[in-house]
Amino acid sequence: MKRQSLLLTIALLTLGTLVPATVAGPAAAAAPVGATPTAGHQHPQVLGVGGAGAYRIGASLAALTAAGHIDWTASSCGGVVHAGATGSWAGVILLAFRDGRLVEVGTATAPPHSPAGASVGMSFAELEDIYGRRGSLIRNDAGDAEAYLVRVGSRVELFTGHPIRPGVGYFQVGPASFVERNFRQGTAC
Repeated sequence: MKRQSLLLTIALLTLGTLVPATVAGPAAAAAPVGATPTAGHQHPQVLGVGGAGAYRIGASLAALTAAGHIDWTASSCGGVVHAGATGSWAGVILLAFRDGRLVEVGTATAPPHSPAGASVGMSFAELEDIYGRRGSLIRNDAGDAEAYLVRVGSRVELFTGHPIRPGVGYFQVGPASFVERNFRQGTAC
């Protein structure tokens, strides 16, 4: 990795540990300097392994629904329920709950971006420049799809390919036991 990229990565990591991803208010909703304004969406720009905004990994579907944070749900198999967010996150993130607990937050839009600055639309080479040895390009067990995986403890950031063009088409976070497993092996049913 180039020295300048390494210094930038270290600076972003340091900043990411000092600024929580869920800070509320106008400052958190502002786009980073030099970023293209996001029309119609005034939400924090960061999606990390802990989730985004009220959508924290491990949160209860019942509690989020009662608080008005869930727009729609669609039951799947194996105790998995997919859901849509409300408010400024509507149309930006998709949610997956297993046994009533949030296990995945994903997006096909940019922003949001990861704490390190990675997002949908980037190439896998750009992700390598950002993450270096912390991430790796992986393939699913069938060998017909690739993704860029970043481990953060027992959780992951996973950037999967775009169906039409090279690079990232979907960015998701959550426990490796759910997010990475589903990518590598497919859904259980």
